[in-house]
Amino acid sequence: MVSNNNKEDFYLRLEEQLIPSQKWPGPYIFKFIVKSNSEHLETIKKYFQPFEAKLSIKHSSKNTYISLSVNVLMQSPKEVISMYKKVGILEGVMAL
Repeated sequence: MVSNNNKEDFYLRLEEQLIPSQKWPGPYIFKFIVKSNSEHLETIKKYFQPFEAKLSIKHSSKNTYISLSVNVLMQSPKEVISMYKKVGILEGVMAL
């Protein structure tokens, strides 16, 4: 299990990398993997609904997993991190 300090360090590094990576506000692509039978896919979709995000769903070759790509306009790196944290509490969801 990852400690809260390690998670916060990760998010601080991510923010430092996101700041110079593009102009903000700007488009950002989130990628998540969930099991095909997971109820969390709909939850993630709801999280991004207010942003008018473009969603792309791909099933694995054996239909065991679903890959969800979310293309959305984010205002800042802090907003990106906030969404990762929100989705990060969902059990069994992997963020890429």
